[in-house]
Formats: sequence, C-alpha cells, structure tokens
Amino acid sequence: MDLRPHIEKFRQRFAEVESLLSAPDTFANPQRAQELGREYARLKELVASGSEYLKVADELAGNRELLQSGDAEMAALAKDEIARLEPLEQKLTQQVRFGLVPPEPTDSRNTIIEIRAGAGGSESALFAADLYRMYSRYCEARGWQAETLDSSPSDLGGFKEIIFQVSGTDVFKRLKYESGVHRVQRVPATEAQGRIHTSTCTVAVMPEAQEVDVEIKPDEIEVNVCRASGKGGQGVNTTDSAVQIIHKPTGMIVRCADQRSQQKNKVQAMTVLRSRLLKIKIAEEDAKYAAFRKDQVGTGERSEKIRTYNFPQNRVTDHRIELTLYNLSVFIDGDLDPMFDPLMNHDMETKLAALQT
Repeated sequence: MDLRPHIEKFRQRFAEVESLLSAPDTFANPQRAQELGREYARLKELVASGSEYLKVADELAGNRELLQSGDAEMAALAKDEIARLEPLEQKLTQQVRFGLVPPEPTDSRNTIIEIRAGAGGSESALFAADLYRMYSRYCEARGWQAETLDSSPSDLGGFKEIIFQVSGTDVFKRLKYESGVHRVQRVPATEAQGRIHTSTCTVAVMPEAQEVDVEIKPDEIEVNVCRASGKGGQGVNTTDSAVQIIHKPTGMIVRCADQRSQQKNKVQAMTVLRSRLLKIKIAEEDAKYAAFRKDQVGTGERSEKIRTYNFPQNRVTDHRIELTLYNLSVFIDGDLDPMFDPLMNHDMETKLAALQT
C-alpha cells in the first residue's frame, strides 16, 4: 500500500481542523469544539508519524542503493542502517495504516464495568474480587480514576457483583474487549485435597452514555430509596441513601449504594442505566458495532468464554486471538497491555481489511 497519498490527506485535514479551532464561533457549540479537539489530537499524532515514516522510508531506500553499490565498506554500513531502520519503518507503517480506520465515537468515553460471579460458588466470588483488583491496578498505572458505584460482597471476602466507573483518556478504547466470560482454573483456598477447580465470572463493559444518546422519560422510571447496608460507615447505615431505579419499558433494575449522598447515588444509578440502555441500542441499531463484536473479537455475550486464567501453569489465554502468555502472576496484578495491544491490533487489521473490500 502506498501511504504517501494518505499521509497528505492527514496533513490537509489537520490544517482544516486547526483552522476551525482558531475560529471563535467554533466554541459556540461546546460539543462540536470537543469533537474537533479530539480529531486535532489524533491527526497531530498521525501527521507526526507520517512525516517520520517518509523520512525513514527515504533513508531505507538510500541505504538499499548503497548495499548494491559494490563498495564493501559502504555496503557494511548500509547493512547496519537497514537493520536499524526496518523495524522502525514497520512500526510507523502500522501507525499510519491504523490511522485510516475512523475512530469509534465511544472510544474516548468513560466506561462502566460490571463484574458478576458465575459458576463456582464462593471461588467465583473470590475471582470476581481478583478481576476487580486487576482492573483497578491497570487503571492506576494508566492514570485513570476508578470509582465503585455498587457492590455485593460475599462471605469469604469476594464479590457476588461489583459495578464501577472508570474515567480517563481513551478508557473504552482499551477496555471494551473485556466483555464476556472469564474462566479461572486453580486450587481454591478451601480445597483440602489440592484439586483444581474451574470457576467463571462475567464482565460487561459499557461506554458511559450521554443524555443525547438515550432519552429516559420521567414516567418510564420508578425510583426507590432505602437504607444502605454493608461497608461505608455509620452515616451510610443510618440514612436512606441507597437508590434503586426500575426502568419500566425493559424491566431493568439498577441499584447504587456506595455513596453517603442519596442524590449522588441517584446520579450514578442513572449513569449506569443510560449505559446499559446504550449498549442495547448499539446492539440493535448500529450495524458497525454489531459487526465489530461478531467478527473482530467475539460477540461479548456472557455465554461466550473469552479468556482462561490457569494458575497452576501460570498462563493466561485469550481464546479470541489464540494468544497465551506465561506470566499470569504479573497479568493478574494489572499488567494487561501485552494482551490488550494484540487485541487492538487484531481489531484494526480486521477493520482495515473490511475497508479495502
């Protein structure tokens, strides 16, 4: 693929967006200004990568000529330069090619993650806590903020269910591949004979919905308040701060109780409800998202096993791209990019192939 025409298009569009952002009337529409700001940042990186690619490509061409020049000393130097430049050219080529794929509109949004214990009883609940800790560590490493919205602790210290919100840059872009069934194979602490048990948890990852995405009419919801229970201190346990919202058209129930403020719990519950409804809307109406889930990295439905965590063998396997890493102890501690990067690359390659057909 000749990337030069595409790089020139990036430059032209970058100049256009830069001009639009310098116009005072652009900021009369805050949402439009925000969209242009994100596009500007993306194009700035692409233009820089494109310029570097052209420079490296020209240097490679020159060194390949020297390799054929017949001068042994110059050929040796050229060979060393080619060995240095080729990996850099491959990396820059990938960055420019991936820039041809239009960004998903929800990639830059904050994200709601729901983890629920599945098959396996108390061991599944403990695994849910492990997954929550894993994602929390990953968020810390990337400078993202994770805030618990609701949780249902189990007797042994795990979670029957935990819902939390992640805020930061490109959160959904990296976390969206986590939806599905996560399977763990290990010897539970309660297993006296050392037998390996298999348990599962389901993870749902949803982009935070905006009010313009999903309209919820006041008569479509029923809001109930009750006394919160569990952790949170005396203030939580003695006030009617927990909020439960029932969405009548779908029968969906959302409960938030982790904040002392009833109003804040209500706001968070509405955020979760909107995100769940947006997920349904995407699945039903947006063919692009449906194709993405089906063809790229699976449907993300809870019946689909996406990953296995095998503790005795210290391995983690993602079944969608058939990738196995033998560093589970590090992975479960939040070092997720060695899995996330190949997932994202696989996704982009598939979308590129679809664009070219």
